[in-house]
Amino acid sequence: MNGFLAHLPAPASADLLAPAHAHVPAPAPVLPLAHGVGSRHDLPLSPFYAYAGALTALLVSFLALGLLWSSSRFRGDLAGRPLPASFQRAADAPATRAALRVLGSAVSLVLLLHLLLGPDDPDLNPAPGALYVLLWVGLVPVSLLFGPVWRLLNPLRALHSLRPPRDPRPLPAALGIRPAAAGLLLFTWLELVAPDNTSRTVLLSALAAHAGFQLLGAARYGDRWFAHADPFEVYSSLLARLSPLGRRADGRLVLRSPFDGLDSVPGLPGLVATVCVLLGSTAYDGLSDNPRWITTLQTSPLGPVPTATFGLLAAVALVAACYGLCAGVLRLMDRGLTTPLTSFAHALLPIALGYLTAHYFSLLVTEFLRIVMMMVGMVPASAPDPPLGPEGLATLQVTAVVTGHVLGVVAAHDRSVRLFPPARAVAGQLPLFILMIVYTLGGIALLVA
Repeated sequence: MNGFLAHLPAPASADLLAPAHAHVPAPAPVLPLAHGVGSRHDLPLSPFYAYAGALTALLVSFLALGLLWSSSRFRGDLAGRPLPASFQRAADAPATRAALRVLGSAVSLVLLLHLLLGPDDPDLNPAPGALYVLLWVGLVPVSLLFGPVWRLLNPLRALHSLRPPRDPRPLPAALGIRPAAAGLLLFTWLELVAPDNTSRTVLLSALAAHAGFQLLGAARYGDRWFAHADPFEVYSSLLARLSPLGRRADGRLVLRSPFDGLDSVPGLPGLVATVCVLLGSTAYDGLSDNPRWITTLQTSPLGPVPTATFGLLAAVALVAACYGLCAGVLRLMDRGLTTPLTSFAHALLPIALGYLTAHYFSLLVTEFLRIVMMMVGMVPASAPDPPLGPEGLATLQVTAVVTGHVLGVVAAHDRSVRLFPPARAVAGQLPLFILMIVYTLGGIALLVA
């Protein structure tokens, strides 16, 4: 998203928040180097109070859970209060699903025409903003409110349905959601690293490659392929696990606790990789505004793009290594725990959501209207100021990160008391709690460093 945001007019208070979207010029070749709505070093909060508040919240929640929460309370996809039958009939009606599919296809066609025929300038063309803001960032609140919406809006599903395979092959059990994890990593590379990532040539090439890969996979394996391989479907579906609107195992639409939704996350191959890409790429997005990192990119003998690529991969690998070490310790503590990697991966989703909210909330609310106006042919409006003042936005960012970690601690504790004997349930959660502290300190550091 850096390339897109480098061209946007900065809001009046753009230098007050982390991470920054302001563009910092670099020697040729030029690489967009910053992302966000301000600079971390200007965050109007005391680092001491930010760290102290975060650690206090984690410690209190951990102690309270250890003392008061001795048995598992979450029921996964068996939980939820059924919604009225009339609501379910309307939601599942073929006409409703067809209308949503037509809507997704129509909007995608409009944006494709803008990309093909419109000016090659993100200030005047809504296509880059629609991809990097409306889709990537906008899917977060929409999925939280309404569930896995991209499954219904996905234009590639609509295109595939015109000529589905007669005898699709079964998906390999080992496939899991690994293709989606790889797709998310490639998309974040396009957003955060690739030069000229708002140009017509780059975007058309990326979209053609994505569509070709997805449609070829669906032609071989049927429409089940999208739920495992489409990065935006998997992204939306994972975030939707935190939605109060969900489905039970019997298919009934229900209102449920987000913790029950988290508990129902299937431990598919690639789940850990997917969550680590979300966490690591968002962490790198914050790092990309650090003046020292900007200097490193400008002076690296490898060049800015290879160095930034290495930085993105290193951030994802570091997140994965920390979680892998935690899972290894859990396995040593209890040899009977056969799947330590996937058993607690669901607890990382609230953390990823907290990071996404902290980094992109202001971007979405300031750019949404401007991009929609361009989509319908209106004169582009300058982005409004952020909806909160500097202190309010800073508080929201820190609160989002801390809340995500506290929710992760709760989810991990409930899973721990289910998997470990009572005498070891709290001790079994210690590696995860330490991991949460490490992630929290890192997340706060990206905001206040």
